[in-house]
Amino acid sequence: MTIAPARLSDPTVRAAVTAINAGDRQAFVDLLAPDATMADDGSARDLQDWIDREIFTVRGHMEVRSESDGGRALVADYRNETWGEMRTAWRFTVEDGRIRHFETGQA
Repeated sequence: MTIAPARLSDPTVRAAVTAINAGDRQAFVDLLAPDATMADDGSARDLQDWIDREIFTVRGHMEVRSESDGGRALVADYRNETWGEMRTAWRFTVEDGRIRHFETGQA
């Protein structure tokens, strides 16, 4: 069973998942703090390059399976046109309604 994005607990994470699933790059970027960072499978990545390559040019989509840490930690089935579907973990650091950092990787 999945959790609909509209039912996610943290409003910033909710907006991020909604933007990803809608393919709305600008809405996602608008949620990022000016100095936001990210990591994939424990390695720091160039944020703008990563979101284009792994989300927005390849139709990324998340189906959230569970949330914890007030909605800032998710386990989701993530799919895109490059890798297909995989179970992933996402952890967001949110400050003042903006994403300062997120980490993702296989769950």
